Amino acid sequence: MAAKDDLGRRGEQLAVEYLTERNHVVVDRNWRCAEGELDVVTVSGDMVVVVEVKTRRSMAFGDPLEAVDARKRSRLWRLARAWGVAHPEILRGRSVRLDIIGITGGESTGFDLAHLEDVR
Repeated sequence: MAAKDDLGRRGEQLAVEYLTERNHVVVDRNWRCAEGELDVVTVSGDMVVVVEVKTRRSMAFGDPLEAVDARKRSRLWRLARAWGVAHPEILRGRSVRLDIIGITGGESTGFDLAHLEDVR
């Protein structure tokens, strides 16, 4: 289990680096409440971006982006609303969108990153 956790942490770090290179400002990581956890929350211009990061070593079990189904997206939107209630000073005057970043690979093979923006 520790190797899976390490891969997930590495994937989240790669996602944060990717986002900051694209002028996102990270305002929260691994934010938790009673309903669950948000991986990364950024601000990009007038947008708060809630980012779900899925990392896998390979595509053997499918594309990591496919792991975020309608049920999971609905849960992420509920969590985004809870985050907004907890952080009104950041949310004020901004819209919210949900992005998904899928990462496959490993340290020895390199990583591939796919970014889906504004997922409903």
